[in-house]
Amino acid sequence: MLILYYFNRIRIFIFTDYQKNQSEMRIKSLMLFFIAFLSFSTHGQDMAEYTSGWKGKIENSKVFNLQVEIKNLGKENTIFKISNSKNIINYTFESKNASVLKIPFTKHSFFEGILSENGKEINGFIKSGVLFYHLKLIKSRNNTFYGTWNLLIIDELKSLDFYLSLENGEGNNYQAYPILGDNRFTGTWCDNFQKNNDIISFSDFKTGLQFRGKLNDGKIKLGIYVEKNLLTEIYLTKESDWKIGGFKNYTNTSLLLLTEMENFIAKDSLSYTHSVLISKKGKLVYENYFEGYNDDIPHDTRSASKSISSAIIGVIKDKALFKSLNQSIFDFLPKKYQTLKDSLKSQIDIQSLLTMSSGIDAIDYGINANPKSLAREDNYQRTKDWTESILTSSMINKPNTKANYGSANPYLLGVAMYSIVKEPLELFMDKHLFQELEISNYIIQSDRNGKPYFGGGMYLRPRDMLKFGELYLNNGIWKEKRILSKKWIKNSFKNYRILENVPEKNGYGYLWWHNTYQVNGKSVKSIEARGAGGQYIFVIPNLKAIIVITSGNYRNGKTQQPELIFEKYILPYLYS
Repeated sequence: MLILYYFNRIRIFIFTDYQKNQSEMRIKSLMLFFIAFLSFSTHGQDMAEYTSGWKGKIENSKVFNLQVEIKNLGKENTIFKISNSKNIINYTFESKNASVLKIPFTKHSFFEGILSENGKEINGFIKSGVLFYHLKLIKSRNNTFYGTWNLLIIDELKSLDFYLSLENGEGNNYQAYPILGDNRFTGTWCDNFQKNNDIISFSDFKTGLQFRGKLNDGKIKLGIYVEKNLLTEIYLTKESDWKIGGFKNYTNTSLLLLTEMENFIAKDSLSYTHSVLISKKGKLVYENYFEGYNDDIPHDTRSASKSISSAIIGVIKDKALFKSLNQSIFDFLPKKYQTLKDSLKSQIDIQSLLTMSSGIDAIDYGINANPKSLAREDNYQRTKDWTESILTSSMINKPNTKANYGSANPYLLGVAMYSIVKEPLELFMDKHLFQELEISNYIIQSDRNGKPYFGGGMYLRPRDMLKFGELYLNNGIWKEKRILSKKWIKNSFKNYRILENVPEKNGYGYLWWHNTYQVNGKSVKSIEARGAGGQYIFVIPNLKAIIVITSGNYRNGKTQQPELIFEKYILPYLYS
């Protein structure tokens, strides 16, 4: 109404001045006023005024720990429900085939799962953002299946503080980065920054969460959504002096030989160590958590889960779902990629990808990395078609001759595997590997196509990381049941060739590292899963020992700190 009022005023002035042939300046000034008014009403606040740190309180510690229910399974009015202290999603569907479920409860998120043979549980995943969150839904007496979706991965918030960094504000432009006071959550990957009048919105493409904030007199009311479904609202005020995290509630131990290690962790000399677990001869002899972590929180394993990807390939190979490790990668690729094949690239086979020996310029790690190579992880993940970007990169070696560490190699393995497996690959992985190891609290990261990413990024509890080490230490057997063939384990642990692009020139197996340590004048060989920030599974066959260390050293150059902890504190303990 106000806009129409001013618009009619302008029309009157224009008509009057035209009739009387008076000054055009009056018309111009009114038109400029009208344009300025429209500009203000369209754009609202200048984001430069909001460029600052903001702080608020989350309503309760369990707001992101969501209860998932499936009611009336097998009937026409089956209900899929998600709730915290309030109802968030109620999705009704018909479940004709009660054994296999695919529930698209929002436009971009879904649940998929399989009913167990005894009908007592549903194992499946919620796909939100780039993550597959594994859920085990247990049947109750009222015939409803219940489970928990820990959307932020942690079991409960230790701090209710919530921070928002609004950066580079100018006009309608800005970037926004939410940060939790509980820094055990590994953070958001936000993009799609929008502004409409006094409303800002952006997305976290990692978890799939949506953020929508209303700007009002130097304050922000921020809503957090699962797509369009409100989870919680937070009222934010400006506060630039942030003090985030800093949990030190770890548990002491009576194992005196490891007390020095704990003291150094407590003093931050061994910074951001989150867990240390030791198993010897199948028994858990030491387990400790730091910085607020506990045995129920899946940890970001980064590239350590490359070794778990190797186990999945072993399961598929043991089931004879493909013929040979010598098969070319092009045997598994869609028709549109066949034009990228040449005489050298056609020799890239499963074996070469498992051993980082594809020869493609995919180097991600160390001094020899080519920053312009499309096959580098930080380059191919920015493109629309990861497979095409990798396969159009140049070859630097003949396949199966020299090894260079790079995530493009296991990524291509994942592409090959989900062309082989008929069912969704994540469900195959869960049924034939994770369920066999009694692992249910975990998360798989997806690639651009929404399929499991074999290059890393799984979230696993340290105890479950320990199980993978035990599986390999026991030649593929877990609790007297064979999961992987002895042949696969033996071949996985072979030292095929050194990694040319890492300073230590480590040996490498089927996505497993080799290293040697010194203790009491003795050399101790270790086979390891390794991930950025300090995520390690050490397998020591000669000692029948498994050690798991998780950490948060992502940006301080201490990603290999677990090797120091292992050699200086744990090995002397194991030899004592």
